[in-house]
Amino acid sequence: MGTSRNTFIRRTYLHLAGAVAAFVALEVFYFHTTIASRILARVAQVPWLAVLGAMMIVGWLASRTAWRARKTRWAYVALASYVVAKSLIFVPLFHAAERDFPGATQSAAVVTLLGFLGLTGVAFWSGRDFRFLAVLVRWGMMLALIAIVAGLLFGFRLGTGFSVAMVGLAGAAVLTDTAKVLRRYPTHRHVAAALELFSSVALMLWYLVRLIRQGQR
Repeated sequence: MGTSRNTFIRRTYLHLAGAVAAFVALEVFYFHTTIASRILARVAQVPWLAVLGAMMIVGWLASRTAWRARKTRWAYVALASYVVAKSLIFVPLFHAAERDFPGATQSAAVVTLLGFLGLTGVAFWSGRDFRFLAVLVRWGMMLALIAIVAGLLFGFRLGTGFSVAMVGLAGAAVLTDTAKVLRRYPTHRHVAAALELFSSVALMLWYLVRLIRQGQR
């Protein structure tokens, strides 16, 4: 790999590490103050479809801004906004998981880290492009969104099988994102690349926490 690509890769993963660290710091802050209870009270008053829609809009705007920003500071604003939004939406899930199974979030975080490192290693050392997975990820996300909305509208639960499938889909997203970092992302878009990787990691963490919680019921 050329020098510019190596620099880009290093910057991307440093920014990803910073985003993850900020997410963890925010969650610790929320749960060690009264902020988590306030978030739970507010979320309880809002339909979950509205929360889901808001998160989709925030994610789309953050990704679009990070990719199209002509000035780096706007890409940082997009990444920071996305991390904060994700930290807020995780509060109800973490609260419920810890109530049902103390230590669930830590266990899910460890598995997410190991899974991410393993998938990143596969992408780095296999030499494969994994472009074929991009279509699977795109369609899988669309079908998952339809299933989630249908479940919320018609009152049926998406069980353990759905969580397992979503963990697998998140893993496929990590592989495709990593392959793009290695070969296809523009080398000046390291903040946008970190945002996309963070999104895939957060998706994996979400459904691992959900899976652990379901296993304890």
